[in-house]
Amino acid sequence: MRIVFGVLGLLVTLAIVGSLVKRQLQAVGAPVRPEAASAVGVALPATSGTPAQQSQQLQRQIGDDVNRLMQQAPARVEGGTPP
Repeated sequence: MRIVFGVLGLLVTLAIVGSLVKRQLQAVGAPVRPEAASAVGVALPATSGTPAQQSQQLQRQIGDDVNRLMQQAPARVEGGTPP
């Protein structure tokens, strides 16, 4: 009797984990709508060019964003305005 309950418990656990994995994979695979991304301030990379060109463009964009934010940081500290 213990073996039967043990096997049933494992099957139920496997079914629950399988269901959670399926939901997670569906959520990760869902494409981001451009209007939803722009609403939260996320810039989507351009989809033209080769993967190497896209990678370089994304690296430049991130570098530019970091530099822009670093330039804004001293202005916030000197101005006394909270972030």
